[in-house]
Order: sequence, then structure tokens, then C-alpha cells
Amino acid sequence: MAAATRWSAAEQSNISQVSLTIGSVLPVSVPKEFVGLSYESAQLANPEFFSVKNKELVRLFRELAPNGNLRLGGGSSEYTTYSDEAVAGPMPFEVFGPDTSKTAKKGTVTSALALKNLRGFLDAVNWSCLYGLNLGQGTAEAAAHETAAVQRILGPRLLAFQIGNEPDSFRNRFRAASYGPADFIAEWERFHSAIVKVTPQARFAGPDISNKLPYLTAFAEIAPKYPDVVLLTSHYYAMGPASSPEATLDNLLSPYPKLTTLKRRDLHVIAEAQATAHLPYRMSEGNSCWDGGKAGVSDTFASALWCADYMLQCAARGWAGVNLHGGGNGYYTPIAGAPSTGFIRRPEYFGIKFAQRFVGTTVLGVTLTGASPLVDAFAFESSRGRELVLINKTSQDLACELGDGIAGSLVLTLTAPAIDAKEGVRLAAEHGGFDRVIKAQAYSASVFRLRKQ
Repeated sequence: MAAATRWSAAEQSNISQVSLTIGSVLPVSVPKEFVGLSYESAQLANPEFFSVKNKELVRLFRELAPNGNLRLGGGSSEYTTYSDEAVAGPMPFEVFGPDTSKTAKKGTVTSALALKNLRGFLDAVNWSCLYGLNLGQGTAEAAAHETAAVQRILGPRLLAFQIGNEPDSFRNRFRAASYGPADFIAEWERFHSAIVKVTPQARFAGPDISNKLPYLTAFAEIAPKYPDVVLLTSHYYAMGPASSPEATLDNLLSPYPKLTTLKRRDLHVIAEAQATAHLPYRMSEGNSCWDGGKAGVSDTFASALWCADYMLQCAARGWAGVNLHGGGNGYYTPIAGAPSTGFIRRPEYFGIKFAQRFVGTTVLGVTLTGASPLVDAFAFESSRGRELVLINKTSQDLACELGDGIAGSLVLTLTAPAIDAKEGVRLAAEHGGFDRVIKAQAYSASVFRLRKQ
């Protein structure tokens, strides 16, 4: 039997006491391509970016996940065009960035060369691709031409096409104020018909909406008519825009205002859409707050804890995956930088890598008693055995008593010098003894190996 954990009186005064029980195995497993990143389509205007020549970026993708999904889309996809020919003249930029369609609205051309380089990149990192098409300002004929090239060049690396980015935001931008779900579905079906005439083997995902759930419901209702629709998608930003005074570090750590209380219905609508369409669901774009993130919030260790927690919440719901949006030097991008200056891992990168540990596992039920709303627990079963995750987003250390004759041993921690630290994030293996009472330090994510006493 493991020895009882002992802390000094001073330590005990700053330790929150909780208890936990592990439930039964749930009918949920985490898919191998659960981890994903999302980049703007305009990034392909630089054909050297997603290329095997960009060796440092290849290394960072490989290090993040041995299998994953790269989604290309975003606001710039509604301004990007395709050309079979290489674009003459200098590239419009070395590295693009998040949400820059607000300032760069032309000159972003995807060429066949960019697609060939992208295929080499995807082969090198062993990731698939979710590819966005221009619905906002494009034509069905242009989409069909581009789709044929993408299908031919990306081949088995192509997961699916998405027709349009955030069509629920087209009103008063690309469409009339009266534009609604029925109008989108009519356009989607017209584009789909044109595409499959040229590329009958194409597969599709959607509706890739921002937040207006009637579009998701409408898409789910027509999806059974189309066997080539393989995935439901939409976006999620925890806060935002970045200019909002409510986009704060404390609110990022709070218990997901969009996933609880008034927004709890969102989860029900997603689940209902899955049941209607008989399809898996993927969060295809999202992050801490939109407009590229907020300095002092999106680029701090808080974003890593938020990211790890959010991704495991999604995994526990049985979602197909999560694509965190980024690129360039946006504050929320997991990987920042450019080929000429070098790349850096932002704190969120380590939160994603923490969640990657549980790809391929089966989810277990967990009941946490007496904990702050800022503490979350998850449990998983795999060839490593049973593992427990405690994510402690409070300023107090946490002592957790394991029930049912179970003991735990610390095997991995995600920590940093401070919750607002931009550097010094540490994802490290640990080697502790088994104990009936386990400890998770303040502002940390911890993994414990479990065994019966």
C-alpha cells in the first residue's frame, strides 16, 4: 500500500481538497487525426511556405503530432483565386497571418506549384488537409476547376473540401441582408453539383460556420442526400474580438462561457446535427479570441492551459478533432515566425502537444467532487493503462483523493513560471511514487498513471 502524502501546515493552508472517482469506459475514442492546425488560404500565395524546403516548420509539425489535419480556409479564402500557372513576379509576402483578409483583399493566388509543394509538406509531416473553396466571391466553375487540381495533386492527403468560410457572416458583406440558411444551402448545392461533374470522387465537409447554428442544422438536414459529405464543421472562439475589454486572461481561464449557461444549447444543437446527418463533427477553426488574438492573453501560458482543457473537453465529447487557427505572428498562433527569421513555439503549442498524448485512447467517466469550476478532470485508457488528467487553473495547489482503492503516480506536467508567462513553458516527464492522494500544483496540467492498490 502506498504511503500517505504529507505536507507541512503552511502547505496545507494553500491546498484545495477534492475527491475523485473513475467511472466506466465510455463509447468514445480519440481519433488519430484529432490534433489540427488552421491557416489562411492566402498562405498558399507563398508556395515556399508549406514545402519540404521549410524544414523547420516540417520539424515543428512532426513534433506536435505524428498524424494531424491542416485546414486551409479562413476569411482570406473568399478573396483567393487559383491558377494552373506559377504567379510571375515577387511573392506578395513571405509569411501571411491570421485574419488578415481584413487588410489584404487581393493578390492572393494559389498556384499548382503551391499545391505540389503542399503535397510534399503533407507527406513529410504525415498530415491530411481540409481545403476551403471561395464561395463568397468565387464562381461554381472556378471552384470546380480548382477542386480538380487539388484532388489530383493532394490525392490521399485530402480529407475533404469546404465550400465557403463562415457563410453565416455573408450578410451585408458578400450577400444581401436577407441572406439566410436556405440561401446558403441553395448555393452550396449549386457549387457541389458543378464540382462533382468534374471531380466525382470529391468529398465534402461543412458548413464551416462562425456561430449561427441554424446554418449547421440546415446543412445536417441535407447531408444524408449526399454520401460524399463526410464531416460537419464549425468554428469556436472562447472570447473575442481581441479588442473587447472582456477578452482578458481571467475570462480565458473561466469555465467556457460559450460552452455553459446561455451557450449550453450550442452543444445540444451540434449533437442533434450529428444525429441528423449521421456524421462526425470537427471544430475546424478557433482559438482564444478572434482578430489574431490579444497580447498578454493569447500569447501567455494561460492560453496553453485553456487549449489543453478545451481540446480534452472536445475529445471527451467524441468530436473528430480541433483545428487551432494561426499563422504569421498573430498573438494566438501556436507556431509564430517566418522561414527567414525562424519559427518559435508559442505557449499554446505545448497545450496542443499535451492533448496529443491522448490520441488513440478511450475515454473514461470521471466525477470530481468539491473542486473549483476552474479545475477539470479527464481519464483515458490505452496500452499505457489508465491515466488521469487534472487541469488546475486556480492559484492554489490541489490535493485530490482517489477513491475505490486507486493510487496515482505523476508522469507528465505542463507548467510555466507564471500564468502570464510568454516563455519558459515546460512540458516534462515526471517520475513519482504511487499514492492514494495526488497533488496538482497551481496553474498546471498534470497526468497521473493509475493503478489499484
